[in-house]
Amino acid sequence: MSDVIDNKAHHHFELEVDGHLATEHYKLDGNVITFEHTDVPKELGGKGVGSKLVQGALDQVRSAGLKLIPQCPFVKAWVEKHADYQDLVAR
Repeated sequence: MSDVIDNKAHHHFELEVDGHLATEHYKLDGNVITFEHTDVPKELGGKGVGSKLVQGALDQVRSAGLKLIPQCPFVKAWVEKHADYQDLVAR
């Protein structure tokens, strides 16, 4: 698997795996980023691609000093399972 890339022009993080592109769509407002939708192609389902995408995106969110609104149910559930990322959630 390759690294997660922030495609700012298209407002999504992306991860290419086996010729398929998984994406995490976001909206940026000041220093708050809202993760709106995770899209993992069915060919990549069940391989942990969504989790790798979210973790890579959140690592970049942390290094940019942003706060997160996990609007996407997948991201919300992922953050709830990973206590070391819960500090990123905007309160």
